[in-house]
Amino acid sequence: MSELKISPELLQISPEVQDALKNKKPVVALESTIISHGMPFPQNAQTAIEVEETIRKQGAVPATIAIIGGVMKVGLSKEEIELLGREGHNVTKVSRRDLPFVVAAGKNGATTVASTMIIAALAGIKVFATGGIGGVHRGAEHTFDISADLQELANTNVTVVCAGAKSILDLGLTTEYLETFGVPLIGYQTKALPAFFCRTSPFEVSIRLDSAREIARAMAVKWQTGLNGGLVVANPIPEQFAMPEETINAAIDQAVAEAEEQGVIGKESTPFLLARVAELTGGDSLKSQYSTGL
Repeated sequence: MSELKISPELLQISPEVQDALKNKKPVVALESTIISHGMPFPQNAQTAIEVEETIRKQGAVPATIAIIGGVMKVGLSKEEIELLGREGHNVTKVSRRDLPFVVAAGKNGATTVASTMIIAALAGIKVFATGGIGGVHRGAEHTFDISADLQELANTNVTVVCAGAKSILDLGLTTEYLETFGVPLIGYQTKALPAFFCRTSPFEVSIRLDSAREIARAMAVKWQTGLNGGLVVANPIPEQFAMPEETINAAIDQAVAEAEEQGVIGKESTPFLLARVAELTGGDSLKSQYSTGL
């Protein structure tokens, strides 16, 4: 996908990111839905800027991705990050399905895991860090509510580093889906699947790797042998920010029940559930969510 020639009217890469790619410096893509839909303003914008600075301190270059005025942007200015933060839910949440229409209409869009992967691949970026991937929603055997993130992982050559799948999902069905489509689920220094707010879950990853070198080698071999699709690297939330399983599970169960009662479905379900869980935990889950991005 990175070999496609995209008009600069559609795709713009910041000078900082362009320089890093040209000189083969490490670049880390970042999504923007967490800015517009994941946290309240100004915490959302402040967190996004802090995440970028954390990446720079580790010797890499951050590339926050969004659609601004109908242009796919790779590497945002501080002003653009704050714009997404202020506008919040007024910004369109963009997945694969929505991307061409938001660009064609000249609108602003916040990218999900799926659309961030697409744009990162177009820019030639191979690593993307986020809090948690989407997955198979609870009750999907009736609703068929499955995040487009999973299908993107099956097709697009980008490695996604995260704290596991979001706890609001059906983790068992999510791991089964990834297995069916041949997506490696790597546990970084862990065999247990992290569950976003929690360091562990009853489910296991497909393989444990203990160093960045091992992961990089696996990425190279996978793609050099023509095995298209991404990899998930599940890195558990820092212990001091992890939530007790009983507390978070009770809040999630209540939030899911309320979503069903209110008819919240589709791409609105995840923001609703995360916001409601934050309310039910007195803001504790928001602190945990914040830490997964750093």
